[in-house]
Amino acid sequence: MQRTETNPGPAPRPVVRHAQWHWATPQAQLILATGDLAAIMRFYRRVHGINQTALGELLGYDKTYISALELGKRPLDDVGSRRRVCETLELPPHVLGITDPADTDYRAMLQFGESTVRLAEIARQSGRASEAVAELWPLVARLESRLDDGHTERDVLSLLARARVGLGVALGNVLPEERLATAAHWTAKSLDIAEYFQDPGMTSYALRMHGNELRKANLRGAAVQRLCRAAATAPNDTARAAALPLLARAAGALGNGHLFDRVMRETEDLLSRIDHTSLFNPFSLHEIRLRGLVSTGRTNAAMRLVEHSPTATTVVAPQWRVIELVTVAHVQLLADDLSGSAHSLDSAIREAATQRLPHQLQRIMRTAGARLPAQCAAASQSLDQIRGEMAA
Repeated sequence: MQRTETNPGPAPRPVVRHAQWHWATPQAQLILATGDLAAIMRFYRRVHGINQTALGELLGYDKTYISALELGKRPLDDVGSRRRVCETLELPPHVLGITDPADTDYRAMLQFGESTVRLAEIARQSGRASEAVAELWPLVARLESRLDDGHTERDVLSLLARARVGLGVALGNVLPEERLATAAHWTAKSLDIAEYFQDPGMTSYALRMHGNELRKANLRGAAVQRLCRAAATAPNDTARAAALPLLARAAGALGNGHLFDRVMRETEDLLSRIDHTSLFNPFSLHEIRLRGLVSTGRTNAAMRLVEHSPTATTVVAPQWRVIELVTVAHVQLLADDLSGSAHSLDSAIREAATQRLPHQLQRIMRTAGARLPAQCAAASQSLDQIRGEMAA
């Protein structure tokens, strides 16, 4: 039975914390592309762990009507009802065949999209990656729909490539390690567009961001290959400086000491000539060097450097403070400095929980291991809380 529309005023609804990132998975994209309301509702219930009664309460329908919709026995034809479903489930309206007003004005859509990409990047760099995901994935869906309709304007394709990269990188911040392939999936989808334009700057950007997500997903050989191409394609020193630290991290993770040393030398040579950024600065490069030295079997050299960390500047992204604390704690453990390592990990746990960085909490757990059980347990507790919030 469909709900009665006699009182159009706002009514209390169950509070549901939307697992926003689920809409960005490849499986969800296949379901959304069908525009099949029944399949979309079943997928939504599955990823949120709710039954038909709970979904009915959320949408304002009873369980019988939800069951009929999911079985395809009842249509949902009126635009108002479809728009309400989209708003409640946080779907782009076009998924259910509703014209989004922003899409009727091509220029307005582009301006909106450009602003969204810029603001999402600011949010991610400020430690609010979840907000970036929530902003970017509807934009990506809207742009991909326009592409599917045969609109292949260069501006739309360029915006889509950057939005896909931004979505993938933001997902790489908020997802736990076992889900990082989803982040790499989205950054990979930007490569064809970037290379089609034969724009070295765009290609280098897409390659370096995709390569970094591959590294985080432990596809290290592929990561080094993409990042070498990113550095080689870079049209100027600024673009090259953006790629080299990521290449150094991947080379270190792969255990390629020769490549790591060569890239670090070039990176440090550029420090005095290129404006510093949230990645390209002495503080971040110090962490990259520490981790690379350990990964390439030069623990003693890392121990000598660990106490000489440069002062972090305002250009350092908040997550880099967490990354550096975990790396320092690892080196301190190798030097049998349990007290110093515990102190570093305690600080890292607090920051990682505040910034909602599950991947870094998993790094903390690996670093603490059996030698620092209290820190391992605290990180595990924070990780479980984040996972619960993502799934509920």
